[in-house]
Amino acid sequence: MPPPMPSGMLGAAHKPGAIPLRPLGLGDMYDGAFRVIRFNPRATVGSAVLVAAIAMSLPVLLTAVLTFAVDLTSDGSSDLSTGEALAVLGTSGSLLIGTLLQGIGLLLVTGMVAHVVAAAAVGRRLSLGEAWAATRGSRWRLVGLALLLGLMAFGMLAVYVALWVVVVLVAPTVVIVLFGLVTVPAFIALLLWWWVRVYYLPVPALMIERTGVLAAIGRGFRLTRHQFWRTLGIGLLTGLITGVAGGFLSLPFSIVSQVLAVAVPDSQYLALATVALTALGSVVQTAFVTPFSAAVSSLQYLDQRMRKEAYDVELMAQAGIS
Repeated sequence: MPPPMPSGMLGAAHKPGAIPLRPLGLGDMYDGAFRVIRFNPRATVGSAVLVAAIAMSLPVLLTAVLTFAVDLTSDGSSDLSTGEALAVLGTSGSLLIGTLLQGIGLLLVTGMVAHVVAAAAVGRRLSLGEAWAATRGSRWRLVGLALLLGLMAFGMLAVYVALWVVVVLVAPTVVIVLFGLVTVPAFIALLLWWWVRVYYLPVPALMIERTGVLAAIGRGFRLTRHQFWRTLGIGLLTGLITGVAGGFLSLPFSIVSQVLAVAVPDSQYLALATVALTALGSVVQTAFVTPFSAAVSSLQYLDQRMRKEAYDVELMAQAGIS
């Protein structure tokens, strides 16, 4: 009989890539997310930065055109001048358009990261081109999934707001207060339940399993069954981490923008500088938040499949581990 394999060799044999091929703990997920990003920087951080930079260049270019074509400075009166009005509309409108375009682009980045994570789990590294090619055939379904989930969220919010309007119009004050005390916590609980059971895992399911929109939602729903609190806790903690880290990353740009607004409030180039700094802050923030969040959710998807479907055995086969 051959001697038993040392524990260190056994652990290495079952960790061919970024994660150990077994049900994952919180530390495994966060360590795996950083490993995925570190070993696939172009397909994760690079893709997020590229998309954010292209999207946020639009508000910078539009504001630059306004800056050199129209006088955007204040005339010193209490009323808004034409230049100030154009500055406000141009800045806010262009940033809104850029943010929307960035959101669409980052949706595709999230799909790419799902493939990057699945490959990294078995020790394969995907380039930016390979990650993009892996999404072929699923891109429009990913957009359709995002639209459907967005409509579902909007529909729930619209129905709840309509109920509030009806209650406020026809009910006495006591009933309104009781309605708020009962339904506000209930609605928040409903949103959290929907976020975990319906919204959280369909993207990696759609991309990795190459399934349809409704089937992906069903897969996410089944994978989170009996795992609600664990999935919710990891999701909220990840959101807290990315929110704090993203805020710190974009803070210097916000500070510089506010200093310029105080130091040179009448400058022709203030609006352009504000938009450029906001765009830079958004790109820097996105470089960390999107890859990390997408990697963690994809790892949660793999974790649930390993827990419920022995998916670790399939991953070992893909990695060549017998």
